[in-house]
Amino acid sequence: MVKAVRVVVVVVTRSFIRSAVLGCGLLLVLTGQAAVLPEDRADVLYHSYDGGGMDINGPSVLVRKGDGKTYSAYYNYYVDNVSSASIDVVSTGASPYVEERVENGIGVEYLNGKSIMSVGYTSSVENDYVADTVHFGVSTDMFGDLTTVSLGFSRGSDSVYKMVKVGGVKVRDTAFGEKNTDRRTYSVGLTQILTKNMIMAANFETITDEGFLNNPYRQVRYDSGGTNGYTFENYPATRTSNALGLKFRYFLPYRAALHFYARTFADDWGITANSYEVGYTHPMGDSWIFDLRYRLYGQTSADFYRDLFSSVAELNYQARDKELSTFSSSTIGIGISYEFAKSGWWFIEKGSANLVFDHFQFDYDNFRDYRIATPVLGEEPTYSFSANVLQLFVSIWY
Repeated sequence: MVKAVRVVVVVVTRSFIRSAVLGCGLLLVLTGQAAVLPEDRADVLYHSYDGGGMDINGPSVLVRKGDGKTYSAYYNYYVDNVSSASIDVVSTGASPYVEERVENGIGVEYLNGKSIMSVGYTSSVENDYVADTVHFGVSTDMFGDLTTVSLGFSRGSDSVYKMVKVGGVKVRDTAFGEKNTDRRTYSVGLTQILTKNMIMAANFETITDEGFLNNPYRQVRYDSGGTNGYTFENYPATRTSNALGLKFRYFLPYRAALHFYARTFADDWGITANSYEVGYTHPMGDSWIFDLRYRLYGQTSADFYRDLFSSVAELNYQARDKELSTFSSSTIGIGISYEFAKSGWWFIEKGSANLVFDHFQFDYDNFRDYRIATPVLGEEPTYSFSANVLQLFVSIWY
């Protein structure tokens, strides 16, 4: 199930990935007014993740083209090649696996006066997970273009399968069949120019999930009066979460910039989370830009999460997904960008080569590494791991 793995690639948890997506959205708002169409450009990306027993890499290509006046359309192709021997896999005796996830996305943005309307569609396919998502958005400038208000909605329809080996070949488990999930996201955003040097952006979103929400492979463990074993997870069929993000960017006199980002998250599964990020952007000469950022994240566990259950039916719902446990993480990241062909070359108006590197450290408070045997169940050391994420991409404007 690579969909869950891609969450790990970016930020490890579902709540955290929403934070990352929200952060990227705010950054885009902070760096350009809403009523200006994106420029024609193409991006070619290679991404790599290594950590926690997983190796994930692949290419991505994004092409955007418009008439420069009324519309801009894009197409995105993204691939995850996954090789996993994560703790969830090896601790239950399962074999490491290799999978591929392919995502295709298209969209268009339409400019009308000071407003931009957007619509898009994304399809993600892997052997045990198929996801289709449509999204709509509108943003408008007001009050002398000092304020931008945006609204967004997306709906995803996912199909979940389970793979089993038959005659040494992986096929979909007919006994498990097909499970479905409906996901809806509602968002509202505000960007405000506060002074000539400072911009603020805020975003609030509500996400509702309904259907099959757990991993069909993951199991919980229990110990009841000396009888211990494993049983499959069982999650509620609904989940509602809310998140509020706030970002400030302050432009320094010597062309550099500082930013601060904070986000809070809560859902009806009992999880609360907070993240904070500070960053600094520094140009050097006419061609180089350097970025440095540091981020902290912490969350509480879901109400029905346990590392070790006292019986096979201790709770109506049971989970042992480490991303639903209590844990914290820290991230330090650097980015380097070099602009080239600024005077144009052939059909290229300008271009940039970019490298982004992030180092993550995850520390789990109540998820134990039971690959390390101890005389008493539930007294294994808590789990922790580090991960590195590398992105290399080239952008050209034409």
